[in-house]
Amino acid sequence: MSSQPLLQSAPGKRIALPTRVEPKVFFANERTFLSYLNFTVLLGGLAIGLLNFGDSIGRISAGLFTAVAMATMVYALVTFHWRARSIRMRGQGGFDDRVGPTVLCLCLGAAVGVNFVLRAVG
Repeated sequence: MSSQPLLQSAPGKRIALPTRVEPKVFFANERTFLSYLNFTVLLGGLAIGLLNFGDSIGRISAGLFTAVAMATMVYALVTFHWRARSIRMRGQGGFDDRVGPTVLCLCLGAAVGVNFVLRAVG
């Protein structure tokens, strides 16, 4: 359960009021999760296209794009559950993550870079 009591008094007030989490906060978390999953579906479709219609370099790139898509799915699921738990416990901290999207973008850039390098060399 929550580490904070359900009834809290505001600073300078004597009356304790129940704290309420707006439903739009939960929906925003779900919307972000679905946005990440939409991206992974598009990236997976790109990987399947490269796998079916590409040569050996396309297969290597398809494997890299599939790995990035799967890593994005795992990241989205972990972040969704972390934010949902924080919202349920009425956490007052920020729900943003600066490291995860940066790492995912770097991995995607590396996969595209490997594709370009393999095409230029081969």
